[in-house]
Amino acid sequence: MSVDLREEYKKILRFCFYRVHNNDTAEDLTQETFLRFLERPQYRTKGADLRLLYTIAGNLCTDYFRTRPTVELSEDIPDERDHEEEVLTGVALTEAMRKLDPEDSEIILLRYINEVPVSVISKLYGTSRPTMSRRIKGILKKLKDSFEEEGI
Repeated sequence: MSVDLREEYKKILRFCFYRVHNNDTAEDLTQETFLRFLERPQYRTKGADLRLLYTIAGNLCTDYFRTRPTVELSEDIPDERDHEEEVLTGVALTEAMRKLDPEDSEIILLRYINEVPVSVISKLYGTSRPTMSRRIKGILKKLKDSFEEEGI
């Protein structure tokens, strides 16, 4: 097996959490991802294990939204220590990420949070590696421009 599953578990969990915004659900989807991955070794090919993990996780997250009931949002905000600079930067980053297309923000998550290689991301999205590299540079430019507009 070319992928260290222990190392990838946290990354897949983070990917699922980003998609569903619920820790328990993300854990369940991550578990299901690895169960399906390990159940069917015939679908794995040399060098495609990482891509397969993300494909399974993405499909499970999509299926989750198709079947889940809607829930009202709570207006309670938890009390946290005052980290003004971190909060402002986090809010600015969140706003900048919201301005992006969902696919673009997912690509940034995969590349910089989960440290997925560009070659794997390009295969996930069906593009060539150079095309994906240019796309990532374009997305980063959009984020930088958004930060400059905010004065950060």
